[in-house]
Amino acid sequence: MMISFVIPAYNEENYLKDCLKSIFRETENKNYNYEIIVVNNASIDKTIEVAKSFKNVKIIDEPKKGLVYARKAGYLASKGDLIANIDSDSRLTPGWIKTVSTEFENDKKLVALSGPFIFYDLSTFMNRMLGGFYYYSYCLYFVANKMSKMGSMLQGGNSVLKKSVFEKMGGYDEKVYSFYGEDADIALKMGRMGKVKWTFKLPMYSSGRRLAAEGPFTMMLRYTVNYFWVLLFKKPFTKEFIDFRFKNKKNLLIHPNSSIHELISAVLTIGAVIILPLIILILIIYFAYIRLINLKIFV
Repeated sequence: MMISFVIPAYNEENYLKDCLKSIFRETENKNYNYEIIVVNNASIDKTIEVAKSFKNVKIIDEPKKGLVYARKAGYLASKGDLIANIDSDSRLTPGWIKTVSTEFENDKKLVALSGPFIFYDLSTFMNRMLGGFYYYSYCLYFVANKMSKMGSMLQGGNSVLKKSVFEKMGGYDEKVYSFYGEDADIALKMGRMGKVKWTFKLPMYSSGRRLAAEGPFTMMLRYTVNYFWVLLFKKPFTKEFIDFRFKNKKNLLIHPNSSIHELISAVLTIGAVIILPLIILILIIYFAYIRLINLKIFV
């Protein structure tokens, strides 16, 4: 079973090297069948030079900016049985490929696999707090899924898709999704064709730069709302992608590396734990109601 690593890269000269190193480290002296595809998404820095410094890395260009456009270009150029979507600021954890191979070999109904992020540039405190949110979100998702039978859970930058099923699904819908919601849309559609699995046994190291800049509360709320918006209306709530890498730090409320920032983030995140359940509970009830109508219980 061949794995195609698809890595979109837009001005990622500072992160791409470690990402590629982590893949080669995992495949060294092992009999894995794989390919690595770096999609240069209109970069103006030395991203291409970094990619070219590695042997056996296929580089393709996608001039149209946008995560989905880049992932689609990589997917179309891939030859593997499995498409591994990896962010350029991410790094494989030890045993990542083995876990993927084992999961798909042991479960023939499995069509998509995903897991959480561990942020290597955030503090232990922040990672533990976010880890708790992962478990919390999974529990809410589990209840919602069991009640409504709608939607599955994938994290785009740490996901593996069975290519044959993804092709039957129709691939990426770039007319609707450019950044937010594409993973929820894929999970929803592929969940109708097979088993979509989220497992804490498949963690991925990643940068927390976006989370630090946007703030945990804002980011978690944004992703939660977009997830349910896709299930309800088949489109993301958030239309535009904000690249926090190029925002002036003076425009941020607080510097992302300060201890005060972590304290305020913790307070806001705890607040999210109170607010988000109310939002999600309403959505769960709505989904359950629709499910009952579809079953003609109220007719």
